[in-house]
Amino acid sequence: MNTTPVWSVDARTGARTAQVTVEASTEGVDDAVRAAHAAHPALADRTRRAAFLRAAADRIEAHGAELIATADAETALGTGRLTGELARTSFQLRAFAAVVDEGAFLDVVIDHADPQAAPAPRPDLRRWKVPVGVVAVFAASNFPFAFSVPGGDTASALAAGCAVVVKAHPDHPATSELAAKALREGAEAVGLPADVVRLVHGRQAGVDLVQHPLVSAAGFTGSIAGGRALYDLAAARPNPIPFHGELGSLNPVVVTEAAAAERAEDIGAGLAGSFTLGMGQFCTKPGLVLVPAGEAGDRLEKALTAGAGDAASGALLDARMRDGFLAGFAARAGLPGVSAPVGAGEDGYAVRPGYLTVPAALLAGADGADGGDDAYGLLLEECFGPVTVVVRYTGAAEVEAVLGRLPGNLTATLHAEPGEPGAAELLARLTPLAGRILFGGWPTGVAVAPAMQHGGPYPATTSTSTSVGGTAIERWLRPVAYQSVPQALLPVELRDGDGADGGVPRRVDGVLER
Repeated sequence: MNTTPVWSVDARTGARTAQVTVEASTEGVDDAVRAAHAAHPALADRTRRAAFLRAAADRIEAHGAELIATADAETALGTGRLTGELARTSFQLRAFAAVVDEGAFLDVVIDHADPQAAPAPRPDLRRWKVPVGVVAVFAASNFPFAFSVPGGDTASALAAGCAVVVKAHPDHPATSELAAKALREGAEAVGLPADVVRLVHGRQAGVDLVQHPLVSAAGFTGSIAGGRALYDLAAARPNPIPFHGELGSLNPVVVTEAAAAERAEDIGAGLAGSFTLGMGQFCTKPGLVLVPAGEAGDRLEKALTAGAGDAASGALLDARMRDGFLAGFAARAGLPGVSAPVGAGEDGYAVRPGYLTVPAALLAGADGADGGDDAYGLLLEECFGPVTVVVRYTGAAEVEAVLGRLPGNLTATLHAEPGEPGAAELLARLTPLAGRILFGGWPTGVAVAPAMQHGGPYPATTSTSTSVGGTAIERWLRPVAYQSVPQALLPVELRDGDGADGGVPRRVDGVLER
């Protein structure tokens, strides 16, 4: 039995405040997974599943004051930010309830038997999607609600009909316990077993979860190193499982010369607000910004310097992230040719935001055309916290050379003028780099909407799916086709006859029906 304590820690002081629980042993993880697996069939009723998601949202809101206070103590994210995040989380649960009610996610396709079909007779075929099974969810550090126990991975997996075992993040264990309690209360309120949601703590518990034979898929939000290690474990299993990981993102921004000339001050101020938002602990923080050399770019930097200099200091999520941020900023600032117009630093236990500048030629290579000096590759890696890197370029060739070195990202942003020559080409150039392409504005802030894509090429994510929006449900489903099965044995959504389709959209013999 594992007796390693799990402590709640005050993010603003680093002091332990209470022991929440103990880390789960391998046997404890096994018990949690087996309980979730036993509860899993109860989620088959779509009507009750939707009611559960709405009841869970109600319980999250009912416990809102305690959840927000606890999360604020453990994360230092502030009650204002956490109040908004809690509202987003309950909205997301209800949004997935609507997805379940509608039923389009089942992707029902029916092709009736056709003995005359060419090139060969066709049997009766009926295809839809079914839940994959128990899903392991790894909570994120920087979103104690929206990407943690009651967050998008959990909500979408439950909506798909999958029971969930969540590995709590060590930065907010007390918050995680409260959120799991609310979800389990929601399940029991509609007659479902509480074990459709289970919670475990501890680093080894995460490893045990990914390797458990009854876990059928995993969702992860965290670091590249941690996510890649778990991804490799998932792939190395005797029966490999899908691992939908969000690992890291630089979120590049390109500012054209015309945009800088027209809106330098607005862009500089907007950048300062975006990279310092939430103390730079958003996965969509703009971490690399290409700005033209010359007078317009100088004006942009002047506004950025003012905004960054005025930004308040604040605590990061934990001491490890604080130390990593300070060391990462110092290492980047120490590279030859890199300057720090606003230097990051310590402010008691908190940190001050800062930003760096570098000539594009140092990233693109001395002549602006080759692969660049590997020492500067550090500038192309995410540094978690309130820092961004401004790359000053002198022409399109340098922009292309820098973009050519970038890995995959969640977002990429273009600041250009409407109708500006070359803007379409730049948007097309950014598209292979990211899952969400912005024209103007800033990437911090991810709308919970059906059309949202929150995911991108590796290492931003390990799959092509999204973790935000209605289509996030697709990660936890697999298609099954029934051939020549008698009507009485088919799921109701696949049967013929008026009123026999479960009320879901279907494509029947090539025609989409509602």
